[in-house]
Parts: sequence; C-alpha cells; structure tokens
Amino acid sequence: MDLFDRAALKAKIQQGLAPIKNKILVLSGKGGVGKSTVAVHLSVALADRGLQVGLLDVDLHGPSIPLMLGLAGRRAEVKDGALIPIEYNPNLKVFSIPFILEGTDTAVIWRGPRKGGAIRQLLSDVQWGPLDYLIVDAPPGTGDEPLSIAQTIPGVKALVVTTPQGVSVEDVRRSLQFLKKVNLPLLGIVENMSVLTCPHCGQEIELFKRGGGEALAREWGVPFLGRIPLEPELVAEADSGHPYFRGHETTAAALAFLRMAEAVYQQSHLTDPIPSQKD
Repeated sequence: MDLFDRAALKAKIQQGLAPIKNKILVLSGKGGVGKSTVAVHLSVALADRGLQVGLLDVDLHGPSIPLMLGLAGRRAEVKDGALIPIEYNPNLKVFSIPFILEGTDTAVIWRGPRKGGAIRQLLSDVQWGPLDYLIVDAPPGTGDEPLSIAQTIPGVKALVVTTPQGVSVEDVRRSLQFLKKVNLPLLGIVENMSVLTCPHCGQEIELFKRGGGEALAREWGVPFLGRIPLEPELVAEADSGHPYFRGHETTAAALAFLRMAEAVYQQSHLTDPIPSQKD
C-alpha cells in the first residue's frame, strides 16, 4: 500500500469513527486475566442503560466475544461495500473476525504487518454509525494489534485489566509503559478475579492475593475502576453465551461490573449522570 492509499484509508477511518463519542481500548499485559469478560460486561452494562454501544473484537488469534454473547456461527452482512455489525440488542452492536471467516474453527495465521493491516481494514470497513461508546477488545500484550489501534483511532483511551497476583501486575507495568510511549491516555485499571466467593459458605478466598491492581493504580496516579470477584457461575454463563447480569443481578460480581461501568462512564468525561437502568 503506497502513501496515498494509506492516507486515504486513514481519512476513511477517521470519517467513519467521527460519530462515536468515546473510544475505549481494553488491554491486558498477559492472557487469562479476563480482559474479554470485562469488555463484554462493560459493553452490556452501558447498553442496558440506554447508551448506544459498539463492541469490536480485534483479538485475531483468539476471538472469544462471539461465544460469550451467544453469537458464534453468525455471519456479517455486507451493504454498499461496508460490513454491518451484528445486533446483540437494540443498543449493542458487535463485530468480530469470525463473522467474516469461512468457518468458526478457521485459524488466522498472519504476521505482524498483515495483522495491523487487517485491523485498519476492519476500522475502515465496519459501519457503526453514531455511538456513545466503542469498546475495542484487544489481544493481550503490547504487540501489533494494540499499537495499530493506538496509532489509528483518534481520541481512543485505554482500560487495563489485571489480576491481583504479582506476575500479572508486573506485566501490566509493561502495558503502562507502552501506553506512555505511544501517548495513549489511560482511563483506569480494573482488578479482575480479586477474590473467589465460595458457592457453599459465601466466604471470600484470595486465590491470587488481593489489591495488586489498586496498588498499581495508586503508584501510577491513575483511576482505579473497580475490583471484580471470581464466581463459578460467571465462567459457566460465559461459556453458554449469557452475560452475567441475566439472572444474577444481585451477586457480588454483577454488582461489581455495574460499579465498574459507572466508574468508566464518569472517567470518560461525560457531563450528564449515567441514565438509570431500564425496566
């Protein structure tokens, strides 16, 4: 692609994303910390309050958003040369790379430059329309995908997910250094899998310690957006394609996700109070 084509693609991306008020990139320093779980529940919580939300999954090698939202096997439509996101509900649109692959088990084997190009093409071709939020679920680490997004989406901010354990927190430190180098604003840090709530006695068990994410937020002087406990039903619901809010509204994890969404809303510099949850 020559410089003219790159400039034209960049202009097309900026034009397509212009009607979107807030863009949030969900990152993690390592895999297995529940980054996609956070992205899904943040998106659903904001959409449940009447906000228009888009959820873009750019984890090209391990896309899990379709499974977690019960959209596995769906195919995206093409209209007037644009890819149309799949509607999860009237307030939430979703797009993920499996929506345009031949089969759900198709492996994506791409090198770095091609992955960056694929992400830019997705940002160019997916037609979101006006949104209050676009949540972008990135693969773990600080590689080509997060870098492509940081360099391509105007006004994007990062939300970093960690678990409390030391190895995860150290990986997040590298993510924070990455954000600093690419001048990507940090919305805040979420500590996932903070404690395990015993389903039999209700006692909290600190599987991965507790407080590592909050301590890191204090160290860096950035907002701490919440602590999400680990509950066995949360894993089962994700595998069956149901967000945890459905039927588990009063559990500690569901309430923690709602508080996180409120904190994200407030940190996104919107002046109006977050709308009340719809009946």
